Amino acid sequence: MDPRLRDDVESLIADRTGKPSRIREGRRSGGGCINDAQRILLEDGREFFLKSNPHPLPHMFPREAEALEKMAEVGAIRVPKPVGAGGESPGGTPFIVMEYIPTGSPKAGFHESFGRQFAEFHLKSKADRFGFEHDNYLGSTPQPNAWEEDWVEFWRKHRLGFQLELARTNRYSDPTMDRLGESLMNRLPEIIGEPNEAPCLLHGDLWGGNYLADSDGEPVLIDPAAYYGRREADLAMTMLFGGFNSDFYSAYEEVWPLEEGSKDRLEIYKLYHLMNHLNLFGGSYYSGCLSILNRYCG
Repeated sequence: MDPRLRDDVESLIADRTGKPSRIREGRRSGGGCINDAQRILLEDGREFFLKSNPHPLPHMFPREAEALEKMAEVGAIRVPKPVGAGGESPGGTPFIVMEYIPTGSPKAGFHESFGRQFAEFHLKSKADRFGFEHDNYLGSTPQPNAWEEDWVEFWRKHRLGFQLELARTNRYSDPTMDRLGESLMNRLPEIIGEPNEAPCLLHGDLWGGNYLADSDGEPVLIDPAAYYGRREADLAMTMLFGGFNSDFYSAYEEVWPLEEGSKDRLEIYKLYHLMNHLNLFGGSYYSGCLSILNRYCG
């Protein structure tokens, strides 16, 4: 480990925990496709999880720490509790330190437990506005989170509208997508205006790679792109790339059933993530985006 990074990490842990901190060793860990990930062991036996990157996206680690802190406060489902972020001063390596959670195999009934806990997470985190304290990231895409009182306006300006404009900037869009996208923006009130549910805290990017099982086989949420929104937007991402079975959804609805019309709304929320994948990874996602646009506006 770089000596400056070691010093900064030790100083942050000591400051936040109130205990002297000396790193005995660091062990490479999973989760390092964008950032360097390590399980660090202190001389006093404590363990933490460290992510670092000498050239991260601006304020990426403070935004992750902020999201994890908000999610941990809800208490309905486990997340790694953040210790803090640092290293953003000149010459430093930006990083985040959080609770180290040993992983295990999913217990029997894992997906039922996961579904119930996720529904409780949504139920217990209701708010009065849509957005978040700061902008953050969806993968490596900036995610604007300016507060809005109206869900349709939030989705139009800060989610679909933002992604459609980004696709034009990135030259992944074309006149057909532009025309259909504009039409969809005009139809959003009739498609996602109801039900009139309160905002709740969302993970924001929950796919099969962003949860794990802890040593007791219980679900743990990781790598959030959190904001306050409508819960169907969270569930839509779980339906795109696998990793969640029917037991998860049945258990979720036992706790908090979805309202009538959810099938159509979920497609619009899926589109946000497909548009983001188009902007991140290119044209292979174009047809999937256009399919949803054509369904509602073709």
